[in-house]
Amino acid sequence: MITQTALPIDPHHPAFAGHFPGNPIVPGVVLLDEALQAIAGITGLSLSACELRSVKFLSPLTPGVAVVMLSEVLANGAIRFDILADQRKIATGSVMLGTAV
Repeated sequence: MITQTALPIDPHHPAFAGHFPGNPIVPGVVLLDEALQAIAGITGLSLSACELRSVKFLSPLTPGVAVVMLSEVLANGAIRFDILADQRKIATGSVMLGTAV
């Protein structure tokens, strides 16, 4: 089953001051942090139980653009995710879930 989750990216995030002045884009680490926070919330596991297996950043994202994460639990227990702005794929990746709390 695919779950859709809105990822709240603050358009005034302090990272935009240096990434990049005059032409800001959302840093990959900010996108990834929001995705991992959402995955932890969906699964009820702490972030320490999530092991990032892969991530690819495919398209830049500017501040103020709404994004959603589509996620799906795979047969091996991993969660595959895509981050989208409208139909444009921004990032894709997978996280392996453990049992740490």
